[in-house]
Parts: sequence; structure tokens; C-alpha cells
Amino acid sequence: MKITGVRSFLLSYPFRSRCGFPLRGERTLLKRDAMLIRVEADNGLVGYAPGPGSESVQRAIGETIAPFLEGRSLADTDALRVLFLRGPGADAVLAKIYGAVEIALYDLVGKARGVPVSELLGGRVRDRIRLYGSAGMYMSAEAYAEEASAIAELGFRAYKMRPAAGPEQDLETVRQMRRAVGPDFDLMVDAHTWWRMGDRCYSPATVEQLAGDMAAHNIAWLEEPLPPGDHAAYLALKEKDLAPLASGEHEPDEERFLDLILTQAVDYVQMDVCCQGGYALGRRLFAEIARQGLRFAFHSWGTALEVAAAAQLGVCWPQTVVEWLEYPCYAAPGRAGMYPFPLAAEILTEPLELEGGDLIVPRTPGLGVTVDERVIERYPWIPGPWSLFRTDSPAETRAVIGDHSVEWDAGTK
Repeated sequence: MKITGVRSFLLSYPFRSRCGFPLRGERTLLKRDAMLIRVEADNGLVGYAPGPGSESVQRAIGETIAPFLEGRSLADTDALRVLFLRGPGADAVLAKIYGAVEIALYDLVGKARGVPVSELLGGRVRDRIRLYGSAGMYMSAEAYAEEASAIAELGFRAYKMRPAAGPEQDLETVRQMRRAVGPDFDLMVDAHTWWRMGDRCYSPATVEQLAGDMAAHNIAWLEEPLPPGDHAAYLALKEKDLAPLASGEHEPDEERFLDLILTQAVDYVQMDVCCQGGYALGRRLFAEIARQGLRFAFHSWGTALEVAAAAQLGVCWPQTVVEWLEYPCYAAPGRAGMYPFPLAAEILTEPLELEGGDLIVPRTPGLGVTVDERVIERYPWIPGPWSLFRTDSPAETRAVIGDHSVEWDAGTK
């Protein structure tokens, strides 16, 4: 089987009106982006993968990765990766991008051999993986509580939200959510905005106080309450044993991931397969996470294809190591969620199978899902960042792009 074509398609869903969320300034959502990677072989089979909605990533695929892969035999994905990484100019950035494309290679090989991708990754030890419903962006405490209840009614056993209303209001939000869902439902608090407010960022003392106060309401974890690159600060907070900590989605490379893990700076390590190194890095990290007695939770903030791709890797490890898979809940008529992003579901011809708050991971060949390529024409690319953070002090606006391992776009306005 030879690779005959490698292409990537950037996709965008524009919001009909700008969605502004106050957070000591304002966050504005302009659109949501995605990438669909397509690899074709000479036998007519096609493999697919998710990728970050990034023009620089698309250029790297078109200018470097596609020319390397096209015309090569696809029998051993590991051997191809080693050959690519030994080539000229193959730095850490290109390695991450190759990791996304490689998911499509696994999909292709799985289809050719008639086995699910999980069997190519060492073999699954289970057929399902726990999901948490991820939504909740910058609302009132009452609205968060209502959404948490609605996510529970959808069958999820956990809910993640994003607070940014000030320490007292953030704590009140957790109180109201816990009252709304009862004691047996998991609540995750994603505090990534607490260090993104310019001069009004929460101080370490405030973060420490909130961690303890929120822990009293039995939160599953507190995610990124401090700048993600400051592993020493995470370790200092973790040693106070206030609330479980989670971080990882902004780690730029394997070295920094290993520092996070080996120092045991957090309880839950997070990684996004579509923009932080794909299956190869995930497999190496899981082994170290298991040795250190930590837990892993997939970051998954894109389409259903990304959820499916992550799940094939996750079920190769027991729940004691890979515990959670993030399932973004987007709004739709009659369905709870943060905002509409229909592309996320429409990229697949059939919905993923959810049962009792778990994803049932298919055993059909490849990733086990069917991609609907009509999304390529339906959601054409819109250049520019998808989100803007404006702070009052200092007065500046920073852009967020689709690669979650990058904290900000280059430059400010």
C-alpha cells in the first residue's frame, strides 16, 4: 500500500453575532475552527485525522510532511515516523504536526488490515472510556448550575466549566452547581482565565484560598489556576493538598511534559492528540504517568473526530491511568451547551455511541467512524484568530489560535 496523497483542509464555523464574555475585560468569540487531514492510498482507501485550525500547521503539512509521505509504502507507521524525524529540519514543532497526520496513517492501516486503530497501538484493555461534558463559559452562577443539571440529564456523570467572575462569585458558582447536581456528580473547574487577566490576574494567595474553598465542595480537579509554564508553582500548590490539580494542554514539547510528570506537579496530566504529538507522544507519556502514580485526562476541544481518535488510544490503558476523555458539549436546538458549533458533529456521518456517561469505542476498522467530506465545502476557512482576550489593565487584546499548545497568537492589538 502506497501513499498517493496527503491534504489538510481548514474549516470554520462563524458566529452570526460576536459572543462576548466579560472577565475583567472581555473575551470575544468570532468563530470556531477545525482541520480535517486526509491521506489516500493507491488501493483507494482513505485515512482521516483531526488537526488544529492553524494556517501555519497547514503550510507545514503541505510543504514538508506531504512531500515526505507521498509515494512511500505504508506498512510500518513507526518506521516512517523515525525516518521523518531523522530528516533535515524535523524539529519539535514539526514532530507535533506529524503526530496529527500520523493518526490518519493509523486509520488507513487499520482499514487495510480490517482492525481498529487500538489494535495497532498495543491492543485495547476495555471498550469504553469515561467522558466529562465540557461546556460552561463565563456565565452567572445560576446559569452554570442550570447547565450542570442539563449536562447531567444528557447522561454525563461529570461537567467542566470555566469561571472568571471574580473569586467570590467563582466560589458561589461552585456552591450552586454542587447543590444543583448532588454529591455523586463530578465537577471540574477550568481556571485558565485566572492568569489571563493582565494586572487583575488572581494572586497565588487567592488561588490557594479558592482551591481550598472549592475543595470543600468536592471538585474533581482545579485546572490551570496558575500560568501553565510555572511547574514549581503547581508543585507548591499541590503540596498543600487542597484540591486535585490538572494541567498539560499548553505544554509545548515532550521535555516540558516530562518535567510536569516527573516532578509530580499535578494530579491529572492533560494532552490533546491533535496538536501536542499524537499517538506516539501519548504512548510514551502514559507509561511515565503510570510509573509516577498519576492520572491522565484527554484534552479534546474540537470535533467528534478528535474525540474518536483520542478514544482509540485511551482504551489501550486501564482507567486507573487514562481516566477521562473530554467531550465538548455544543449548543443545539433542545440541547444544552456553550455555543453552537454544528461542524463538530457533522464531520461524522453517524453520532458517536454514548452510554451511561461513557463513550463506547467501536471495533470496526480504523478509527471506527465515517467522515463526511461535505463539511469541507459547507464550512470554508475564515482567516484570523477564533477568539480575542481584551484586558482593561494593561489595555491590550491578545488572540487565541486553534493550537492549544500555544498560549497566545504572536502579537497583540
